[in-house]
Amino acid sequence: MTDHSNPVTPDEVIEPGGERVRARTLIAEVITVIPNIVKLIGRLLGDSRVPLRAKLTIGAAAVYAASPIDLIPEFVPVVGWADDILVLMFALDNLIHRAGPEVVAEHWDGPGDILSLVQDVMGVSRSLMPKRMAGIFERISG
Repeated sequence: MTDHSNPVTPDEVIEPGGERVRARTLIAEVITVIPNIVKLIGRLLGDSRVPLRAKLTIGAAAVYAASPIDLIPEFVPVVGWADDILVLMFALDNLIHRAGPEVVAEHWDGPGDILSLVQDVMGVSRSLMPKRMAGIFERISG
């Protein structure tokens, strides 16, 4: 039975578990920590405790994002960048997951909890991405 007393607003995403996430708030939070995320990635790439496969995955995602060849052409408004962002987010999630929470916490100097933020973003990303595409990326990243 649908609850009509509390309708979904246009900037909300309902995750598979039924939890509502305000996409606009989440995007704003991510944008403010992008410099810290870039710094974290650089530090994790230089850490010998992080598996090589995770490092290669983030490198391949960066090459894909910079490549003129895309699943969705960039000239398509908003959606044109979506595939690049989703691939980069999956690669970042893989890098952080493979590095482990202790190593990530050691290298993170940004505000808040990066693990929680990445989990929130990945929950929204997975709900927006076709299952087949998510499955392909999961197999590639190991």
